[in-house]
Amino acid sequence: MTPPTLQATVAAVLARDLATLRRELEAYADERAIWATPPGAPNAAGTLALHLAGNLRHYLGAVLGGDGYVRDRDAEFARRDVPRAELLADIAEAEAAVHRALAALPDARLAEEFPQPVGERRVRIADYLVHLTVHLAYHLGQVDYHRRLVTGDGRGVGAVSPRELASARA
Repeated sequence: MTPPTLQATVAAVLARDLATLRRELEAYADERAIWATPPGAPNAAGTLALHLAGNLRHYLGAVLGGDGYVRDRDAEFARRDVPRAELLADIAEAEAAVHRALAALPDARLAEEFPQPVGERRVRIADYLVHLTVHLAYHLGQVDYHRRLVTGDGRGVGAVSPRELASARA
């Protein structure tokens, strides 16, 4: 059996975590709670959802995939009260961008530098793919904690379940 490529593995983990982000947003009974900012929480779940979708659409869709998406990072952090349906649509667009870009990325490019500096540094594409995966997981944990805090509901939504990995078998 041929081992999966890094691109396929990253795509599968990002798909799993974007599905979890969708479940997190759907678990807020009151849509207004998505935008609550309790003391000590710098970002609402809605802000994090906009940021995560914009981040993936920019770096994977536009930079690696060339799909023409134009990011407005400031708006990701400034917009408020975006309806849940719009947030979910943004996540779906991010999922599509991830799939298209990583499916078209040849193995030979993984050792190349990412096409633009990141944090004023040059990094390999392979390293940045792993970073994007960890970045999503980091903020996903913040969304999970936010939801539990503002709703008072401590139940999980099956976040980052190994059962959802592409290679999971019974």
